[in-house]
Amino acid sequence: MSEGKHTGDDVLVSIENLNFNFNIQRGIVKAVRDLSVTIKKGETLTLVGESGCGKSVTAHAINQLNPMPPGVVESGKIYFRDKDLLTLPKSQIEALRGTQISMIFQEPMTALNPVFTIGSQIADVYRTHQRISKKEALAKAVELLDLVKIPSPDERIHNYPHQLSGGMRQRAMIAMALASPEPGLMIADEPTTALDVTIQAQILDLLNDLKKTVGMSILLITHDMGVVSEMADRVVVMYAGRKVEEADVFSLFEEPKHPYTLGLLNSLPSNPKYRGAKRLEAIDGTVPDLLTIGEGCPFANRCGFVKDKCLKEFPEETKISDDHFVWCHHLQQQEGRV
Repeated sequence: MSEGKHTGDDVLVSIENLNFNFNIQRGIVKAVRDLSVTIKKGETLTLVGESGCGKSVTAHAINQLNPMPPGVVESGKIYFRDKDLLTLPKSQIEALRGTQISMIFQEPMTALNPVFTIGSQIADVYRTHQRISKKEALAKAVELLDLVKIPSPDERIHNYPHQLSGGMRQRAMIAMALASPEPGLMIADEPTTALDVTIQAQILDLLNDLKKTVGMSILLITHDMGVVSEMADRVVVMYAGRKVEEADVFSLFEEPKHPYTLGLLNSLPSNPKYRGAKRLEAIDGTVPDLLTIGEGCPFANRCGFVKDKCLKEFPEETKISDDHFVWCHHLQQQEGRV
């Protein structure tokens, strides 16, 4: 089963049947529906999909950064090291954020404080959770800047965010995320979107290196399938708040099963495997309104294989292999004829 199982020595995070809504004046936005996902120790799990599909809401639900209200957890559980985060008091969640769960945001200029130096901001993370002096904390900040490959770290700790390039600011954010006694999970929300291609590749290589060095797990949020191919061990494809496909990264790229996954791969300029001799493809139609979305497959209005059943009910899980699952009526019909 692909559903979350919070028991097991290899499981760090288990999201089980999460339903997360935003109650606004116009109605209820069903941002995440019936989502079950596990993150294993030492792996990179990637959530991929278009803007508004529920990726960031899912990530922020783990460390409870979604605004509540208007956000509401309608149902579900989120286990981290066998603790249900949704039942913990605020003080314990805040403690976990700084010691075991860290976050890298999309735009470091908005996440870093412009009036404090990089060194003081990293040192503050240390001093918040450990009884060490300011001098010791600054020394540790230098070590972290060196770890994330910022040149002359003993000088850079005195720089303000605006004095660093975009790539160096993102490295500083990663250093801050590592300033914890026992890093377990790093959540990276579109960490390379604002960077040019060369710097993007450097940041991805850095994250891969740090995963091996520190032994942490990474939850990576992205809409870029190129990033997925470079980073992921496993991939969860989301669409309009639903999980539509889940697989190890090799299976997903070699044998995509859901029409939406295939559409994402067809839209890659560098993927002639899926496009053949055709020009770059787009997915026709638009994402459905989450205020009025029905119980059928959310991709039905854009799918070339749509049937009446697709409009009425969300498909059951189809197991392709031990590591590959898909939710699609068309695939079930095809499988039934084998």
